[in-house]
Amino acid sequence: MVNANQVLFCREHNCATSADEESAASSRPSLECSTRRHGGPNQRALEMMAVPSLIDIAGTVDTAAATGDIPPDGGLAAWLSVTAGFFVIMNSWGIIISFGIFQTYYVSNLHLPPSDISWIGSLAVFLLFFGGIASGRLTDAGYFRPTTTLGSFLIVFGSFITSLYTTYWQLVLAQGIYIGIGNGFLLTPIMTVVSTYFRRKLPLAMGITACGSVVGGLIYTSIARALLPTIGFRWTLRAIAFIQLDFITFKEPEFNLFILGLFFSFMGVFFGFFYLASYARDVNGMPYIDSLNLLLVLNGISVVGRLLPSPLAKLFGTLNTFIVLMMASAIAVGGVQSLMPAAIAVLNSDLRNVGSRLGIAFAAVGIGSLIGSPIAGVLITARAGSYVGAQAFSGSALAAGALLILAAREIRRRKTSASFWSKL
Repeated sequence: MVNANQVLFCREHNCATSADEESAASSRPSLECSTRRHGGPNQRALEMMAVPSLIDIAGTVDTAAATGDIPPDGGLAAWLSVTAGFFVIMNSWGIIISFGIFQTYYVSNLHLPPSDISWIGSLAVFLLFFGGIASGRLTDAGYFRPTTTLGSFLIVFGSFITSLYTTYWQLVLAQGIYIGIGNGFLLTPIMTVVSTYFRRKLPLAMGITACGSVVGGLIYTSIARALLPTIGFRWTLRAIAFIQLDFITFKEPEFNLFILGLFFSFMGVFFGFFYLASYARDVNGMPYIDSLNLLLVLNGISVVGRLLPSPLAKLFGTLNTFIVLMMASAIAVGGVQSLMPAAIAVLNSDLRNVGSRLGIAFAAVGIGSLIGSPIAGVLITARAGSYVGAQAFSGSALAAGALLILAAREIRRRKTSASFWSKL
């Protein structure tokens, strides 16, 4: 494209241009001219010639190219921001779309009209969006961390204070204003950060981030439904606040990757235990008794899998051994289960959080174990009794989990400035 600076440079040095370029009055300087008159290719001329015009034929300006701020559209940091956004949305929108449970409880116990109670939830939704005016400006000014820290504090503080309410206006203040402002100071900044990492894939990234609201709605609604009849309203709100505190304080990406790795890996861990006997009968034609004996053998050799990893972990490192075991099968399944708590301790930087992080890890394992084997069963049925699809799913889940945990190890290694072959 045309660059006026190139023309000015050539005219200043009396460089000859072609007739067409002279008539256009906007051509680039001749490299041959620069070589002849200035003793070789002039560096300034070459640099200007290499710079494309920021204005295309249609006359539009590519601002991303002009500023150099072209989003990477992927990468570890980008997808970690999506993961963080998922959990933030889970704790902001998730608790808001679960307000129906509180609406029913407040109407029944405060004996107020439903419209009065709905003002609490409506106020929280209003502040979630309206708070973006302040939090968005603060984020642009470089105060992302202070803004999100304040928002996190207000959400947890508001949840704890809500559990102590005695009057209607205390609920309005705690659950409506505190939690509403807290959500507003989290939603806009995190969506802003996610949008800076993507361009073509931005709709996908935003969609994944927004799915946090679905997970949050399911989690908090289920918690309230299970706990309200047993431990009462106050301790139910405190339990929700503790869960929010755990998720919000997860600032270590290696631990988040580790949790995701556990989720995927345990979708495939129990496939052999559940379907080995059926596979032996349906595919290999084993008698019923022999197929059960095969399952006994599998359970028996798991003893070795639970004991052998301990000395191996001492020699090669807990996390290294754990990753290798996840890549193996059968005998290694026991090692995956026995080393998991130790691997969490390796990644945890604060011993005061070991208990809560073990709980979150076991929850991820539980969810993966819950859905893994039924998915395998669906694949077997869909393929008319063939186990190939289920085997591929189980193996892929274990491999994906191992790769995620390997990425977590790499982040921890870089933080500690250790070598690649270090014993972690």
